[in-house]
Amino acid sequence: QVQLAESGGGSVQAGGSLRLSCTVSGYRYRRYCMAWWREAPGKDREGVASLNSNGFREYADSVKGRFTISQDDAKNTLTLEMNSLKPEDTAMYYCAADRDYICNIRRTLEYWGQGTEVTVSS
Repeated sequence: QVQLAESGGGSVQAGGSLRLSCTVSGYRYRRYCMAWWREAPGKDREGVASLNSNGFREYADSVKGRFTISQDDAKNTLTLEMNSLKPEDTAMYYCAADRDYICNIRRTLEYWGQGTEVTVSS
């Protein structure tokens, strides 16, 4: 079973930066789609960034130019670098993974972590 575990969340002031990490283990497939999603209070869960097995990245319009998704060479850790944070970025952030069949920020993936909280104050 694929297991994901997020870390790195916390509280920051607007304009600050934060790096989220997701450890990955128990890979079932050769090629994976990896993604970060978030769920803000009172809002639907939304895809933030995705990374397919060919290194192609997609970002939500709201975070383009501010967030960067990446994976280490061993593919053991998925990272979301968040810069110029805004109060509207406040949410529970989740990493997700699935077989690289369709990989984008709209498809709900199969495997999920427990989430890590990010709070941005104004």
